[in-house]
Amino acid sequence: MEEPDAARPPSRLARLLSALFYGTCSFLIVLVNKALLTTYGFPSPIVLGIGQMATTIMILYVSKLNKIIHFPDFDKKIPGKLFPLPLLYVGNHISGLSSTSKLSLPMFTVLRKFTIPLTLLLEAVILGKQYSLNIIFSVLAIVLGAFIAAGSDLAFNLEGYIFVFLNDIFTAANGVYTKQKMDPKELGKYGVLFYNACFMIIPTVIISVSTGDFQQATEFSHWKNVLFIIQFLLSCLLGFLLMYATVLCSYYNSALTTAVVGAIKHGRWFKILLFNTEQPIKT
Repeated sequence: MEEPDAARPPSRLARLLSALFYGTCSFLIVLVNKALLTTYGFPSPIVLGIGQMATTIMILYVSKLNKIIHFPDFDKKIPGKLFPLPLLYVGNHISGLSSTSKLSLPMFTVLRKFTIPLTLLLEAVILGKQYSLNIIFSVLAIVLGAFIAAGSDLAFNLEGYIFVFLNDIFTAANGVYTKQKMDPKELGKYGVLFYNACFMIIPTVIISVSTGDFQQATEFSHWKNVLFIIQFLLSCLLGFLLMYATVLCSYYNSALTTAVVGAIKHGRWFKILLFNTEQPIKT
């Protein structure tokens, strides 16, 4: 699968399908991860993330060996071309995990919407992209609507606010820099995916081992449960698909479009559905 000609604008169908693919993957991985982390009580979201990164590396490397896809071989210029994506992803992952446990769901939903205006701002600053007033007002309306929806739950938690705003910044910056790094003449979308996962997995493993998180995961009681293992592997596969879908959506659309589609999965109706139906499995 070669990179399409960079000079040829993507079709409207390609932009639409890539956005739908990203939204679908986002929806499915939340369902599977909630089952693993809440219903089964798996203690380590970080180890789950490591499994998703390892799956991404294996699938892309095997695909490259079989000439299904193409991306450049590693050389000493790769880290410079990729920087700062691995740092942004790790920061996004850690701040996201920290913020979800410290805020109510309605307030978390409100503050995560700030990813959208931040993405718009960073696209203007970093990519030099300009948006019409209609789009700017639409983005402001999304944020205002989120505040109104959660107006009855404005509990103050300074630590939670700090973590979720950091998460917004990391998410927006990651989306914009991903768009910037996907030049087919450089790394291309597959190169960005592969080398980003390679560089991310090392510090994530170190964090997991040093914090005792990895040991908790290895001592988990459900490793002999076939259904749990199937869902764990499914999460790893969906993690790869989500990373690919994120890059694909940003490749065919803008980082702002990806941010808006990603915000859909934080919708209030979806959280009510998840948290009213989950029941923990007793060990």
